Amino acid sequence: MSRRAPFVPDGVPVLSRGRHRNPRRGACFMEMASFLAGERWSDHPECTHPVLATLARCVNDLLDETHRQRLVTMIPEVVGLNPDDPRVATALVLTTARAALPISAEERQNVMALAILNAEGVLAEQDGRSSGQLSQASRAALTTAPAAERWARIHLARMGFNTAAVRPANAAKVVALAVDGIARACVDDPEERLVKLLRDGIDVVAAFAPLAPAPITVSWATPSSSSESTAPTSPSRTLAR
Repeated sequence: MSRRAPFVPDGVPVLSRGRHRNPRRGACFMEMASFLAGERWSDHPECTHPVLATLARCVNDLLDETHRQRLVTMIPEVVGLNPDDPRVATALVLTTARAALPISAEERQNVMALAILNAEGVLAEQDGRSSGQLSQASRAALTTAPAAERWARIHLARMGFNTAAVRPANAAKVVALAVDGIARACVDDPEERLVKLLRDGIDVVAAFAPLAPAPITVSWATPSSSSESTAPTSPSRTLAR
């Protein structure tokens, strides 16, 4: 039985998968962010940290229509959320790998465990801390996959911590792999987990922002938008639908 398409009030943008040449062809999460930021229409806008943008694109594309529409209220939060702290990419690797490790297929667990241990070590170095201790969240995730943790520790003992692995371009690959692992996991609620993961990712990046970006208020990103919606507008641009 096919799922019923979600009801979307007038004026609320309907998110869809993939990249769109222009607004008339649809919009994904990050394309709507580029619109709100007043940037050129793109799913790679400069207004958002590149690793967080990867997380948003991947989650957007792997959700069904109903769950994807729940992302709409988060779009304004990523506009201007691009701190230059080098720890941001590392923290996003940790957040996504921790979420994926307990439920990913066995062949992916080694990569997720290695990502967690490496990111913990690199983050400790970035913070000027000892690399010997794990955070409670990482410890809890690794406990669910002891074989993967053993493999990862053997690898790290031989190769050492790899700072290049948490640079934005490489961190984005780990994030994408983690999101795909959750989407493919044999669990009852993969889509709920993906929505929560994006929520957590935004919060993680916001914690590194020196100043919160000026809030962008649009009618469709407020709790009342489900009952009274108007078309999204911008001082300089209007979204053609």
